[in-house]
Amino acid sequence: MQHIESSTAPRRFPILNLGFRPFFAGAGVFSVASILAWMGMTIFGWKQDTAGLPLTTWHAHEMIYGYSLAVIAGFLLTAMKNWTGIQTLHGFPLLLLFLLWLTARLLFFTGGVVSMEVIALVDIAFMVWLISALLVPTIKARQWKQMGIISKLLLLLFSNGIFYAGALGIIEDGIRIGLYSGLYLIVALIFVMGRRVIPFFIEKGVGYPVQLKNRRWLDVSSLVLFLAFWIADIVRPDSLPVTLLAMALLVLHAIRLADWYTPGIWKKPLLWVLYLGYGWLVTGFALKAAVFILGISPFLPLHAFAYGGIGMITVGMMSRVTLGHTGRNVFEPPPVLFWIFIPLLFGTVLRVLLPLIDPTRYIFWVGFSQVLWITAFSIFLTVYLPMLVKPRLDGQPG
Repeated sequence: MQHIESSTAPRRFPILNLGFRPFFAGAGVFSVASILAWMGMTIFGWKQDTAGLPLTTWHAHEMIYGYSLAVIAGFLLTAMKNWTGIQTLHGFPLLLLFLLWLTARLLFFTGGVVSMEVIALVDIAFMVWLISALLVPTIKARQWKQMGIISKLLLLLFSNGIFYAGALGIIEDGIRIGLYSGLYLIVALIFVMGRRVIPFFIEKGVGYPVQLKNRRWLDVSSLVLFLAFWIADIVRPDSLPVTLLAMALLVLHAIRLADWYTPGIWKKPLLWVLYLGYGWLVTGFALKAAVFILGISPFLPLHAFAYGGIGMITVGMMSRVTLGHTGRNVFEPPPVLFWIFIPLLFGTVLRVLLPLIDPTRYIFWVGFSQVLWITAFSIFLTVYLPMLVKPRLDGQPG
């Protein structure tokens, strides 16, 4: 058992005790606020300058590098303490890191008063500090196996830099490259972390003995093929090579889902939300192939990855991690969790599948899915914000 340095975070402000607290709270609030703004601007015609970016570009960037990265920051700052046994950021340094993230989000709404160069500087500074905060305990503990995750964060930093270079007219097509690279790197991080924790959570959580499979050949082949898929879709979007790679990844990750299946997950919302979220990532590969084969909209696989996959898995992870790290019983979660996860599931169906059936009502499906997203995260905040701002129930630091 590794010794974990005791936290010296001020007990007056429990929200600064560990990384998951401010970043999960910030991700939840930002998720509701940003989708409300996105809905207002797209459905109701609200006028708002998003630092000169097209609305769709702002929305895509902020759900990747704003919401998703906040959840990842909170998760990794918390998990790295457990993995290495070394205290990660807390107290005033954690507050400063969080404020950097928040400032970058708010600067997009200054009506052009703040330049894109300044926004880029703040956003990049946040990512550099986050990576440094994770790299230090990794090096101290000599846990080189964590470098795989940190390398993906470095690639995310590079991708965000390409996005801003595109927004500033420095790199042609930089916006598209930065956005799609960011999306796929978030998915890659979920695959890596999901491979570590989802079967473990299932084995511990179903309430009966079960041993799930993880195949080494599948781990390696899916990683290599996903790297090829990412590069192919950047170089030649929705081409035949992208389609073939998507179909191969569909098969590989479907095998992984089958290896992780046990009927007991359906009785546990904290398990089926992760399982179904992973299933939406698999569906994203199927729809990606359908873009080339059937000519469907490329926005459908994108939202299978983002709304269904990233959305469901991140809210599921935040729900479980918060329970565990605030001294609550993860095996007896609040019954209301069902009503957080179900709106996201139906919202994904509305956003991804129903436009295939009736594309004439596309704007209705989009608007309804936005309402369901806002509903899910509003319930999440109602339940979890008090947990995030109050001390642990058992009086322990964290």
